[in-house]
Amino acid sequence: MKQERLALLGGPKAVPEEPEHLFAWPILTEEDEEAVLDVLRKRTMSGTEITRTFEEEFASWAGVSHTIAYCNGTAALLAAMWACGVGLGDEIICPSLTFWASAVPALTLGAAVNFADVDPHTLCIDPEDIEHRIGGRTKAIVVVHYCAHPCDMDRILAIAKRHSIKVIEDTSHAQGSLYKGRMCGTMGDVGVMSLMSAKSFAIGEGGMLLTNDRQIFERCIAYGFYERTGAASEFFSANNEITDKTLLQYSGLPLGGFKHRMHQMSSAVGRVQLKHYPSRIEEIQRAMHYFWDLLADVPGLIAHRTEPGSGSTMGGWYSAHGLLDLDINAALICRALQAEGISACAPTRNKALHLHPVFHTADVLRTGKPTMIAFTERDVRQGEGSLPHAEGAQDYAFSIPWFKHCDVPWIERYAQGFKKVFSQLDRLRKGAEGQ
Repeated sequence: MKQERLALLGGPKAVPEEPEHLFAWPILTEEDEEAVLDVLRKRTMSGTEITRTFEEEFASWAGVSHTIAYCNGTAALLAAMWACGVGLGDEIICPSLTFWASAVPALTLGAAVNFADVDPHTLCIDPEDIEHRIGGRTKAIVVVHYCAHPCDMDRILAIAKRHSIKVIEDTSHAQGSLYKGRMCGTMGDVGVMSLMSAKSFAIGEGGMLLTNDRQIFERCIAYGFYERTGAASEFFSANNEITDKTLLQYSGLPLGGFKHRMHQMSSAVGRVQLKHYPSRIEEIQRAMHYFWDLLADVPGLIAHRTEPGSGSTMGGWYSAHGLLDLDINAALICRALQAEGISACAPTRNKALHLHPVFHTADVLRTGKPTMIAFTERDVRQGEGSLPHAEGAQDYAFSIPWFKHCDVPWIERYAQGFKKVFSQLDRLRKGAEGQ
């Protein structure tokens, strides 16, 4: 049977027109709209009653003792680092392949970031590249469940326990992902999630911090929630959530100088989204697994997903990715897939952070020297070639369609587009060489 010519080389598109319903996200209904309108009508945008209820419901869903709703995930990461004792001259360990918010807040605290490489199959921090980085001033390991794939938490938690350092889980990609049956964000000392509109749990703008550690919870409250620390007034004392005497003396003012609370239009949407989130991510998982099952026999293409039956899941499968085991880079594959009408395909967005000038020369705190070496006992900056998998990720990892509904005929059409490209790699190479 004659193969259709690749669209990149002049053939017809495999997907002539992309269906909006497959990718529209978040799913917003009249229930969400009414929740926001209720906040507006009552003029309680900056209140806390709805947000507190959202926190309680989120804690119940996640199975943790304490949650705090934030204005965004970046603020929650900063607070988590401070609450875990990260400060002047300290270090954190963080994967180089991640969004900048997983690492940059450490500089704000006068700490340095010792970047680790990632596992090329999971795109998560490589446990083999952690322990040798631990020094006398290492306070925390920031693990990132990248593109919804859970990290190897058993090995990471064991390392942290041996060295008495904290584990901060950045779960901004993995709301609802499970690691061996345990929810991501609940296994370390503290978990943080971004809830912005692009994420799988999307409420507009916001973040959530989760912990079972009362001390971390209270430190986060003291750092950025002055109205919840108690103060010399009846209104504030009614909201007091601080019991630690060392923190009580500062009641009424935020130790970090930040106002971190979530506005109630976001928390109102969050409450509605939480009601439907488990069923919605279940459908996403059915759709994504069906897509990958259709491509299981495609040479050179590797699914970025957890093993079925492992007890680990991809949650809402945020930023769905594929991996390549080929002598052809992701940019060319993506060009061919885009030409077929599959617009979502592109080399993975995040570049290796350890090479960025912010972590080499930026004087964030205006000390006259780069903040990465301004207070630390050693220089942990790393140059090109030091973390090969993180640096090379754009060559072998790429985004794929993120299906929100298990619409079988459409998913099969997309899978056929992938098969069309991967069955003609020789033609693709020759076509690229001829350009």
